[in-house]
Amino acid sequence: MHPMSVYDALGVRRVVNACGIYTDLGGSVLGAEAWAAATEANATWAAMDDLLDATGARIASLCGAEAARVVPGASAGIALSIAACIARGDGEIAERLPHTDAMVLMQRGHESKYARCVALAGARVRWVDDIASSLEAGPAAILHPAHLDGAAGTLGVEQLGPLARAAGVPLVVDAAFQSFPLSELARWSTAADMACFSAKYFWGPSAAGFVAGRAGLVGDVAQLDFTGYESGRWRTFGRAFKLDRATVVATLAALEAWTVLDHDARLAGYAELADALATRFSALPGARVELKQFTLDEELVDGPVNAVLVHGAAALEATLASGDPSIRALADDDGLVFCTEALASRELDEIVEALADAWQRLADG
Repeated sequence: MHPMSVYDALGVRRVVNACGIYTDLGGSVLGAEAWAAATEANATWAAMDDLLDATGARIASLCGAEAARVVPGASAGIALSIAACIARGDGEIAERLPHTDAMVLMQRGHESKYARCVALAGARVRWVDDIASSLEAGPAAILHPAHLDGAAGTLGVEQLGPLARAAGVPLVVDAAFQSFPLSELARWSTAADMACFSAKYFWGPSAAGFVAGRAGLVGDVAQLDFTGYESGRWRTFGRAFKLDRATVVATLAALEAWTVLDHDARLAGYAELADALATRFSALPGARVELKQFTLDEELVDGPVNAVLVHGAAALEATLASGDPSIRALADDDGLVFCTEALASRELDEIVEALADAWQRLADG
């Protein structure tokens, strides 16, 4: 039995998260280092421009980039990066945004929901088949989704980067969850002019992330963000993307902890929970269960185990979600995926009990 909680007081059901790191479920579980840093920052004051400069310098060193800046998540990072590519440090242009006729190139085959973030800065996306021949059209930037790098018919970042630099067109990469293996941080931060990362994927705040890349363009992001809006000359575009002290230092603390974390032990913990669930699920009459890896781009593959696939259980997704607590898992074709990356061992009994009950009712028709 769980004690009375803030959720109970609001009449909100507690969720047992067998999906993983999702914004709709509040991001990730903040690491102890992030909590401690946020608590300290909450109790004391700092000038935000100084704090953003200092944390950005430290993040850049962790990523092997020239510069970095904390922003309110990867999506905000894309919008701010595109805005910076349009304004290029010009306060008058930054103040006029999103009123612009700027165009951003994306390769066909890179269709992504997050192309929408380009429009937040007032730009429009031009979808192209041959990006090299389109660079002469005067785009403000190229947006490249890291998780679609290497998609059929597209240029990968290793080919695209030199072309963009030769044409003087900034390359912005949506690298939201590219924080593991740790080498991915440096890969995307140096291949792009600006790479946008989400903090929730390294146990930081869901409403935070950072932009890392070339010093000049990261500096252009700083020129149009939220600081100085009331005290400076320009009413800049970035005011709506505001941050507080606690979020900024928690983002850095989470990244620092992530870079020294025993990731072998982390992955082994996911596999142990998945194995325990699979053993118990296998006792269900007629159940066929597989251990799989569920990737951050939502693919089931063979690899380090962090999920259990229960074949024939997809129809139970809504039933489990409607319970109390709400058990959240993900349907995949006819199966139901239980990812263990956000699970606590104390929650396994609740999952098994709920699935067993729903499974029996399904069998009874």
